Amino acid sequence: MELWTAFLLGLLGSLHCAGMCGPIALALPASSVSRRAFLLGRILNQLGRIATYLCLGLLGGVLGKTLALAGVQQGLSIGLGSLMLIAVFTTQLAPWSIGVGRWIGWVKSSLARSLKQGTPLSLAAMGALNGLLPCGLVYVACGGAVSTGSVVEGMAYMALFGLGTVPMMLSISLAGRSLPIGLRLRLQSVVPACLVLMGTLLILRGLGLGIPYLSPDLSHALTGCHSCH
Repeated sequence: MELWTAFLLGLLGSLHCAGMCGPIALALPASSVSRRAFLLGRILNQLGRIATYLCLGLLGGVLGKTLALAGVQQGLSIGLGSLMLIAVFTTQLAPWSIGVGRWIGWVKSSLARSLKQGTPLSLAAMGALNGLLPCGLVYVACGGAVSTGSVVEGMAYMALFGLGTVPMMLSISLAGRSLPIGLRLRLQSVVPACLVLMGTLLILRGLGLGIPYLSPDLSHALTGCHSCH
């Protein structure tokens, strides 16, 4: 998966984040004694969230590399892309969303404790915890990280995804006011479009049609890898 798609996914997906995670950004303490400290706290919050994405990218990269060595990366890419397209046209709960109530409760209680502290470190911790909340867009980005088949590229993919969300999320936390409910609902329509885009790209990558950058032929790379043993 090309790394530029990660930043694009984060940038477009941040419109959805504005409605879903905006309240968390707006809840950040605003009692700083100076504008510099206020801005620093908001930046640390964003860095904490990106740090969580980096860890997810590391795990995704390790998994992707393992699958690539096993020779099933292309099949995985097609499978992930197909699941994303199916998710767009179904209203049923995804399997990973079932039974996560306790996990969400732990994250929310941890967020509440960090919110009460109001220190720079706690603001960074809130960002890190925010990155652990269930989110369809993060799942999509993790799928892209796995499809890279590389630990370094997997981490880079998630880092770029996080950076793409920063302009919107940082603006909300600095502005200090929420978006109208009607606008939030309209922004959520971006999610299906992102799923269709990423799903299509993953399927094309897995097919290996020989299209540069979009659907490269990976068979030669795999053959060359096996011939080294």
